[in-house]
Amino acid sequence: MLTYPAARRDSQLDTYFGTPVSDPYRWLEDADSAETAAWVAAENELTFDYLARLPLREELRARLTQLWDYERYGVPHQEGDLLIFSKNDGLQNQAVVYVVPAGQPLEAAGVLLDPNQFSADGTTALTGLHFSPDHRYLAYTTSGGGSDWQQIRLLDLASRQPLPDVLDWVKVSGVAWAGAGFYYSAYDAPRPGEAALAGKNEFHKVYYHRLGTPQSTDELVYENQEMALGFRIADVTEDERWLCLVLTDGQGDGNRLLVRDLTDPVQADAWITMQPSYEFETSVIGSLGDELLLYTNDHAPNYRVVRVDPRHPTEWHEVIAEGPEKLESISLAAGCLLATYLHDASSRVRVYSERGEWRHDVALPAIGTAGGFGGRREDTVLYYAFTSFTYPTTIYRYDPAANVSTVFKAPQVDVQPADYVTTQVFYPSKDGTQVPMFITHKKGLALDGQNPTYLYAYGGFNVSLTPGFSVARLLWLERGGVLAIPNLRGGGEYGEAWHQAGMTPHKQNVFDDFIAAAETLFAQGYTSPAKLAIAGGSNGGLLVGAVMTQRPDLCRVALPAVGVLDMLRYQKFTIGWNWAPEYGTSDDEAQFHNLLAYSPLHNLKPGTQYPATLITTADHDDRVVPAHSFKFAAELQACQAGPNPVLIRIDVNAGHGAGKSTQLQIAEWADVWTFTLSQI
Repeated sequence: MLTYPAARRDSQLDTYFGTPVSDPYRWLEDADSAETAAWVAAENELTFDYLARLPLREELRARLTQLWDYERYGVPHQEGDLLIFSKNDGLQNQAVVYVVPAGQPLEAAGVLLDPNQFSADGTTALTGLHFSPDHRYLAYTTSGGGSDWQQIRLLDLASRQPLPDVLDWVKVSGVAWAGAGFYYSAYDAPRPGEAALAGKNEFHKVYYHRLGTPQSTDELVYENQEMALGFRIADVTEDERWLCLVLTDGQGDGNRLLVRDLTDPVQADAWITMQPSYEFETSVIGSLGDELLLYTNDHAPNYRVVRVDPRHPTEWHEVIAEGPEKLESISLAAGCLLATYLHDASSRVRVYSERGEWRHDVALPAIGTAGGFGGRREDTVLYYAFTSFTYPTTIYRYDPAANVSTVFKAPQVDVQPADYVTTQVFYPSKDGTQVPMFITHKKGLALDGQNPTYLYAYGGFNVSLTPGFSVARLLWLERGGVLAIPNLRGGGEYGEAWHQAGMTPHKQNVFDDFIAAAETLFAQGYTSPAKLAIAGGSNGGLLVGAVMTQRPDLCRVALPAVGVLDMLRYQKFTIGWNWAPEYGTSDDEAQFHNLLAYSPLHNLKPGTQYPATLITTADHDDRVVPAHSFKFAAELQACQAGPNPVLIRIDVNAGHGAGKSTQLQIAEWADVWTFTLSQI
């Protein structure tokens, strides 16, 4: 058995509504303390020494490197007479942004931005591109070391020279061009001594930045000094007429929507309320003359499209009615509306006129996921990506008028899709609810219960898990593993009703759905508890933590990544308060008891044999702060009985996952697969 690093247990005791709850590892919440740093170093030393002694590690790292080394393109879009696209040659840490005159061969493209030059170690990522309406300027956002904090920088597209403008402390923000500048959202800079990565983010504000001026002179456009929580996010319609403001309150799951007519000098400072309620999600798709098109689930759990004249904001007119399938996304481009629906968690794309008349469906190559279809109203050609579990992401050029798709770029990957099969099964959860699950594996698999199986899910925040290609998972499949992905309640696969069925106080449904997925795999002969690994990240990390504490006998391996594991204190860090509608908080008595019943940290029991566990997190994760994983690891190591290892792998100079360099991804996946295969 392993000897784990010493972790001091103190006497911290909190009382919630008369219920005492101990928190002996509270000190691990201070990521900057010397004691925490020493514990992190000792845990990493133990973990990496353990992994280094496993015989498969170098073989798997080499194979992952080989698999990863292929050209990958992003979805292009046109800016004036220029085509913009991203490409990773294979093992570059970050994809490079290229530009080529429209109609010219891609070989004539030049580099517009190379994020690999942003930092020496490739850990500064490009997180967004925002072109001015006249195609003259590019505002781009970057994040360093995986942090959610962003910087906005400017590039002159004519000279290809950077502008001196640099905007800091940007988070949960768009870049909305209008006139000689743009709108964006930011927080006040942390005060001296305040933690930049773990401190609670309050009083989100919207500013207007005029090109060539310092950030300190930016115009404050919107704030609410009475509401500390919630986001305020600005957008501008393509015609630069309407400034649109999305407001959340940190309590409800929806948003208010305000608009302002930027072309009316009399009413230029007047906000018009288009959606007064925080109960529903409502956003602006675009403008058609004096009217706005809105995407909303207001009295439409599967979403619909309406048009509204802001002069009469309560008079909504149906454009695309709610249907039996969830309207997952909608774009206004090329003179039409392109609507992506979910049919049992896979994409169906329909094209409508701007007034809502159905024209045709887009023929997709297989059951999978389509994304893209963005552009401006005057565009005649659009682009989209298509992917599935064994179908590498392929970029298509689409002519909406002719309804014709042609391959723009297809990757050359060392995979033969014909060697694999994906099936979708529907299984009953504990309460009888039918839940779908995709199962992918090599053809000819023996259903003898002996197949190593990776069961991955999310189950929350209205997020839909649809089929997608992952080179990392390909390694698992080619070694004979089974990949199983259930679409649990809490996700968005079947609209808002499906989402709400997995929210507080119904979160246990999500865990029950996941447990039932595992039991279905057992019953159908795919695998057994001794051959099962369960995995999930962020909210999915919570899922794994809850299930392994409720059913430690369910699996051999547990892989909670960047998980929300302390359900009583999550709201006290960074933007954790924004998850309150999903989970509830310990500030409410009924919600506290619900949270305490499943909070992974608080349901670990001494003397229990838990699965072999590899917890993964990162020191710069300022969304789900690493203290969740630190405290869970320390408590799990103290409680573990039997020989199963409990390790925590802590990436340095990395964050929640977005923008993680290729090098770090390969290293992490090699360790995850090495650990998993060594156990099963």
